Amino acid sequence: MPRTITAAVLREIGQPLHVERLKLADPGDEEILVEIEAAGVCHSDLHYLRGELAAPLPLVPGHEGSGRVVSVGPRTSGAIRPGDRVALLWRPNCGRCAQCLAGAPIMCELGGVQAKVGGLPNRAIKMSDGAGAVHHLMGVSCFSDHVVVHERSVVTVPEDIPAEVAAIAGCAVITGVGAVRNVIGTCVGEPVVVMGIGGVGLAAIMGAKLAGAHPLIAVDIDNSKLALARRLGATHTVNSREADPVAEVFGVADSGAAWVIEAIGHPQTLSAAMRMLRPRGTVIAVGLGAGGQTFEVPINELVQRQKRVVGSLYGSSIPALDLPAIFDLYRSGRLPLDELVGERFALEDISDAFGALASGAVGRSIIVPEGAPS
Repeated sequence: MPRTITAAVLREIGQPLHVERLKLADPGDEEILVEIEAAGVCHSDLHYLRGELAAPLPLVPGHEGSGRVVSVGPRTSGAIRPGDRVALLWRPNCGRCAQCLAGAPIMCELGGVQAKVGGLPNRAIKMSDGAGAVHHLMGVSCFSDHVVVHERSVVTVPEDIPAEVAAIAGCAVITGVGAVRNVIGTCVGEPVVVMGIGGVGLAAIMGAKLAGAHPLIAVDIDNSKLALARRLGATHTVNSREADPVAEVFGVADSGAAWVIEAIGHPQTLSAAMRMLRPRGTVIAVGLGAGGQTFEVPINELVQRQKRVVGSLYGSSIPALDLPAIFDLYRSGRLPLDELVGERFALEDISDAFGALASGAVGRSIIVPEGAPS
């Protein structure tokens, strides 16, 4: 029997989310029902609310969450069981397509399927109101007290990991730390710049510190965020409203940066990131921009100085391997992820949470549905 849930629904671009009662169908084949414990508020959600990224409407946003499995549907693999704690993944993988077989599961073809139909990877749409279907965002839709997701859209979480940490680990942390672990690798003694000190940028700072970056330079327009970046490992900070970040980087690292992680997704900051590089340096673009945006790359600079720019979706990760490693590093104190957790909001106050995000709140705001563990 369908259950009634409370969820935040986007019905019109540019309009506030409405917290409503919806019907949620039981989990079907390879699907699981999860009670949400915590959900992070990410800039990618804001892109969808503003219409800068497209998705079918009406829609329940939220793609960064954690919770506990209530039940499983027929013909699941048995790997996920009722009672398990899980982190939700917005990029599931089938394990069979060319990208999965090549060791790049984040590029799995299922991601494009669920984005196009506004459903789960198997095209199912599990939510509805009195008028018809209500779509899923990235197969997750965790701005809700319960969700049905595909079993390949979760990774199990140990009981001693706080719900907020598990939630942000499934998006912000794996994206930022993963960009270092999976794209840079070791960078002992190499100058690294992180542009944009939100949740992803702060995670990248932590990851770069672990990897040995020095100097480690944080760039943002908010001094509070820069102060937190310094606490988490940045050796230098630059307020790009107060100083030219390119000149500041060359003032710290004479030849420029070996690596620049751009966690904003703006044409201007990506262009600045290219100018910060030393010869053979690399820009790693991890921030999503509005659909259709581009940025200019000077051709001769690219060729003569052998610079590179690469994209990294979801930290170029293998979540089933990377998330357990992240949880172990958190337990050991080497990734102080509690520092990333910002203000907590009830689901009914989700508009306030997005207001805080748009105004530059420090840390990741967390939505906690009523009845979830605190």
